[in-house]
Order: sequence, then C-alpha cells, then structure tokens
Amino acid sequence: MQQRMKEINEQAKSCPCGSNHHPIEIDAIYIESRAMDRIASYLLERNYKRVLLVADSITLEAAGAKLQESLLASDLEIKRCIIPPDHQGDVVADERSIVHLMLEVSPDVTDILIAVGSGTVHDIVRFAAYKMNKPFLSVPTAPSVDGFNSKGAPIVIKGEKITIPASAPAAIFADLDVLVKAPAAMIAAGFGDMLGKYTSLFDWKFSHAIAEEPYCPLVASITEKALQDCVAQVDEIAARSEEGIRLLITALIESGLAMLVFGQSHPASGAEHHLSHYWEMEYLRLGNKQLLHGAKVGAACAEIAALYDRVIKEEQLPKAAANAAQDEASSGKLLYIQDKWGEIQGWQREIPATDQLKAWLQTVGGPTVPSELGVTQELVGRSLREAHEVRKNRYTLLRAHNEFLL
Repeated sequence: MQQRMKEINEQAKSCPCGSNHHPIEIDAIYIESRAMDRIASYLLERNYKRVLLVADSITLEAAGAKLQESLLASDLEIKRCIIPPDHQGDVVADERSIVHLMLEVSPDVTDILIAVGSGTVHDIVRFAAYKMNKPFLSVPTAPSVDGFNSKGAPIVIKGEKITIPASAPAAIFADLDVLVKAPAAMIAAGFGDMLGKYTSLFDWKFSHAIAEEPYCPLVASITEKALQDCVAQVDEIAARSEEGIRLLITALIESGLAMLVFGQSHPASGAEHHLSHYWEMEYLRLGNKQLLHGAKVGAACAEIAALYDRVIKEEQLPKAAANAAQDEASSGKLLYIQDKWGEIQGWQREIPATDQLKAWLQTVGGPTVPSELGVTQELVGRSLREAHEVRKNRYTLLRAHNEFLL
C-alpha cells in the first residue's frame, strides 16, 4: 500500500480540479497475514518505547492480548486501557469513554497509543491522541468501516453526535489473520459502507453541478475504483476468504485515503449517510442499543437509490421548474437542475437498481431493508423528510427533493 499512497500523492500534486489537496502523511499501511508482527520493529525504529494499548473486552481477545505479548517480548513498556461498555453493552465514543482513556495517557510517559478495534475504538483513540498531542497506530479487528485512516472523530457529546477534527494514524497494520475471524455482521457492515458510495458519488456530482460544492475527479475515481473492486468480489467477501477480506479492507482504506486527500467526506458520504446519522440520533435519544454503522448505510443506500430512481424517472424536478414560484433562490436552483437534467439522468443510471443493491447486501449476509435492523417505517419516512438537515452544507438530491417536491 506504500506505493499506492505515493501514487495518489503524486497524482494529487498535478490534479487540475482546483480543490485544495492534502498529502497523505501516513508512514505505512500493511494489509497482510501477520501484519501485527511488524509493529514492534516499527516502534523501536522510531524510539517509541512506552506504549498505551487501547481496546475493548472483545477486541482485546481478538488481537490485543496477542499484540501485548509480542510487544512485551521486544522489551517495550506496555500499559493497557480497556474501554468499558455502556448500560446497553455497547462501547460508545462519548465523553465517558474519552475521559476514561485520557486519564490513562501520561503527557510525559506515554510515547504512542495503539487502537486495537473497529470504528468506535479508533474514534476514541483518534480524539484522545489528538488532544494529548500523541501519535497512534491503527490495528483494525474487523473490516467494518472506511474511517480507520480518518482525520475526523465522530463523538457523542451531550447526546448529539458531532465530527471533531482529530489526527490520522501514523500507520495501519491490517492483519488478515485477525480480520478473517471478524464477526460476519461486521464484515457485512463493511461491505454496506462501501455500497453506500454509489449514492454518495451521485450526490457529490449533483452538489457540484447545482450548488457549486468542490469536486475532484481524481478523488472520485479513487473511491469509484475501491467500490467496483469490492462489488466485483462480493462472493469472496461473503465467503470470508482471505482474498475477499483483503479486498474489502483495502477498499475501505482506499476510500479513507480519498477523503484524506480531499479533506472532506463528500466522496464517501451522501444522503445514505444522512439517513444513517438520523436513525442513530433517534436511537441515542431513546436510549436504544446502537446499530452497526455500515449496516445502516447499506440499507439506507437502497432506500435512497429507490427514491432517486423515482424522482429521476418521473422527471419530478423539471416539472417543478416549469411551475416554479417567483422565489428567486428556489427558481434559480430549479433552473440549474433543469439545465443539467440530462447529466443528472446519466449519473443516476450509474446507481444499480435497488433490487441489485439488496441482492448484494443479502449475499454478504447484511440487512437489505431498515426493518431488518429494527428501524421502523415511521422513522424511515421521517428521515427521508428531515435527514437532509443533518448536513446543511451538503446539497444532495434528497435536499432538492424536500425543498421542491414535498
């Protein structure tokens, strides 16, 4: 993956899109069997001798305990922090978990942190490492999200989830021997997170054309390739073969690299993520047990794909433009949409049929509709009407649908 990062950095330097690109500053990404065996030498070469290993009780058993033994055998000083679950049995990236970790980080003693876990453990470590001005290493225990190399930490603060700027890992050690043993539901969630790129890439083109939001063809192509590589090997991923898991974690990490280069989440997060976020906020409000991020995104992608197919095929927005009120701002956007309608139709045709999306999700064992997650039809309907307000600075087709058609 080192060569791939170098290629992306070189391409970004000469990209003519006009956006401000950010160099990938991750030292190394290893996606291989026994990747964890590389960690001790990485630490010693950089004189990181006092290590805080962070996990939860499940990821400690999956990889953390073995890693700790390996590092102790290399004469490194290891301290361990186990993030406790909440009353629902979930480990949550919230104030409680962050304080629990930060109390274990010594400004003068801790050299580096290691996140051993899936998305939530990484978010907790990412935030704490950033605030304490410490580097951290990423050791994914499940190919479940595309945020392992993110610079943003989604944190629940006073019951509301907000993404706070933080730091990317210094290096990623994706050990295939660990990842192939991940729970099937988490592997399916990772695939669902990737599948959501179909609608996020559409929304990105739409927002650029209609609201002049920044767009980069290079970053879009990186995300698109990662998505297509993933879908092409859906059977291998479903079989949880080493090759299938390698392809999935590679796709998730490359999607994360695309966001790092662009500096924003546009390529990987559109209306499908807004629905997922809306459902999560409702579950937090009610005190319900949380759902896997990628599982929500996959089911939400199918919902958004169905809505967009209907809006485009029925030509609802051009009809609205023809009957536009005299409101200058509204009619202006509608005229933009009318002018770009042929292109918008073409972009929508790149989204597979809803039945195909559901078939892929079913193949990997993931939920295909929100009800399989326990999300009620009332909540789905409400989210389709209100979730566009989750990110007020993103002009998705879902936002246009709600502004002009409801």
